[in-house]
Amino acid sequence: MDRILVGKGVEQVNLLARYGNRHGLVAGATGTGKTVSLMVLAEGFSRMGVPVFMADVKGDVAGLAMPGEMTDRIRERVASIGIDGYSCEASPVILWDLYGRKGHPVRTTATEMGPTLMARILELNDTQSGVLEIVFRLADDQGLLLLDLADLRALLGFVAENRKDVSTEYGLVSAPSIAAIQRALLRLENDGGKGFFGEPALELGDLMRTDLQGRGVISILAADQLVLKPRLYSSFLLWLLSELFENLPEVGDEDRPRMVFFFDEAHLLFADAPPALRQKVEQMVRIIRSKGVGVYFCSQFPDDIPEEVLGQIGNRIQHALRAFTPRDLKAVKTAAETFVPNPPLDVAEVISQLAVGEALVSMLRDKGVPMPVERATICPPRCRMGSITEAERDEVRRRSPLGSRYDVPVDRESAFEILSKRAAQAAAPAAEEKKDGEEKPRGRLGEILWGTGRRQGMVETFAKQTMRTVGSQVGRSIFRGLLGGITGRR
Repeated sequence: MDRILVGKGVEQVNLLARYGNRHGLVAGATGTGKTVSLMVLAEGFSRMGVPVFMADVKGDVAGLAMPGEMTDRIRERVASIGIDGYSCEASPVILWDLYGRKGHPVRTTATEMGPTLMARILELNDTQSGVLEIVFRLADDQGLLLLDLADLRALLGFVAENRKDVSTEYGLVSAPSIAAIQRALLRLENDGGKGFFGEPALELGDLMRTDLQGRGVISILAADQLVLKPRLYSSFLLWLLSELFENLPEVGDEDRPRMVFFFDEAHLLFADAPPALRQKVEQMVRIIRSKGVGVYFCSQFPDDIPEEVLGQIGNRIQHALRAFTPRDLKAVKTAAETFVPNPPLDVAEVISQLAVGEALVSMLRDKGVPMPVERATICPPRCRMGSITEAERDEVRRRSPLGSRYDVPVDRESAFEILSKRAAQAAAPAAEEKKDGEEKPRGRLGEILWGTGRRQGMVETFAKQTMRTVGSQVGRSIFRGLLGGITGRR
């Protein structure tokens, strides 16, 4: 299989497998059929043996795990498009969930996340991000593993206690910045991010699987709750993309991609992103195709994607846009300008007239040349177009080839344990010295007579009273003698 049938306009429109790593865009207003297009592409890549990773923001992408139902409407569309060998079938699916409720838990370590993405998750300013950079650098120099948030919090406490020494060696570290980072960590924990950091960490090899039939496994991340924390959601997907970027070897252009990565709600990736992060995303998108990875963005408007990234996208599916506001009019204009013109087709006019299940489509053809934009009817997916029940979800998870590998967390020695041990060792001599300085127990009578370390005994009290009395008498005698000497009296 060397192509994916996307739909049919004047003729059938196919996405060629050898250009699947040239990235793509699926855009359109809510309810116009974007999710169906994503399912069609995911199924197509899976059937040609390409693993897929995608987020399930609304809960309906999980329908890929269940076969669809042949209805009259689907039968009619299959016939009109001319799909050969169409049958309802499920795709091999592995379910994931950062919170571990709707799939295998997804974890990474703070070290793997790195200070840049961690600062984005914590919503730190530039000064606080600089302090976090110092904390991570200190961990590297001290050989301290930062696995979970407890490790990061322990190291922040260490930096706070040794702030002057750390500032001298690494740069100024202020107490307010440390406090702000600690508060941000607390917010992250309250938002459910605590379980995301730790071990066993996600292995990329488990996302790049094929089943016994040679079909690529579709990894689906439950993101219906995660998307409510946009910084955490986008930072996680960015981390995953950067891990692929850093760990996969260069392979150039092959007959098909090694993996395809779908980025739903892509506008969250670039919202409030600092220039350095946007530049890194642009770099990854530009270079990662040479490592055999295709990135497909999904968003409502094409201008949600920066121009630098949009220019790297070769395969485009544009569903309807409703031009009701100036923002919508701008989006329509942007969408029309990004397509290769087709003289018989007025893109700016047609884009607002598309029905549900229709789209303006342009794919790369031979030699990587984009085809003129075509108005096409999108193919129906073979899977269920809708969500799955909890019982079905449990069944999919039970059949997972990963078993319980990620279900039980592991807490090995890291920064928290090492720093706690150091603090205990430092406190031990002082405690021993204090203990040695204390009097040995004397029994009940001895305590009454001689007292304890915290209370005077009768002997000590009597002695002090006696000394005070004697001292007073002697003092008065001396005072009188002196006074008498001064006045001339005896």
